[in-house]
Amino acid sequence: AFITHLHSDHTAGLADLLLTPWVLERSDPLDLYGPPGIAAMAGHLQAAYAEDVRIRLDGLEPANPSGWEARAHEVAPGEVYRDDRVRVIAFEVDHGAWERAYGYRIEAPDRVIVIAGDTRPSDAVREQARGADLLLHEVICEAGLAKRTAEWQAYHRSSHTTGPELGRLAAAAQPRRLVLHHVLLSGCTEDELLAEVRGEFAGEVILGRDLDVF
Repeated sequence: AFITHLHSDHTAGLADLLLTPWVLERSDPLDLYGPPGIAAMAGHLQAAYAEDVRIRLDGLEPANPSGWEARAHEVAPGEVYRDDRVRVIAFEVDHGAWERAYGYRIEAPDRVIVIAGDTRPSDAVREQARGADLLLHEVICEAGLAKRTAEWQAYHRSSHTTGPELGRLAAAAQPRRLVLHHVLLSGCTEDELLAEVRGEFAGEVILGRDLDVF
């Protein structure tokens, strides 16, 4: 698993990701790749569920002894993973007060996918996504954000990318397909948000849904 940063909305499901596949008989430890702090988070999760693990291992359940474990890899920008099918490159993005937040470029023989992570408009994202087959990018509706308090506007503009900003970034990078996720409507409709992005980018724009396949 590749973690962009350690905000709760990006990590609250880690316990489920770690333990549920083990209960369903995964035997390999889960490899976690992410910024500094991911090792401590993984260790705390394993400590929090130590009693659950003990009961499953020592009781009647025929649980395997290794599938509950996490192997954390605190990575620096650059290549962080490679096998015979895929190469994964981490790059730094700008997400508010976080000292280290990542996007990931995933390269396979027949396609390139870029996951921007949470970020304000980023030169690194634009360069990594140039000509990619798919860019998965967060977005916040500009019209909705403009109605928030000055404090919330300052926070979101330091941490996230508005619809028009994302459209301009995509127009520069020219991915074959732009998929919106981590969508903050802030009172806008989905159509209004899509119009903001499409007003700057003529390529394919899709509002992502859970379980979509591309």
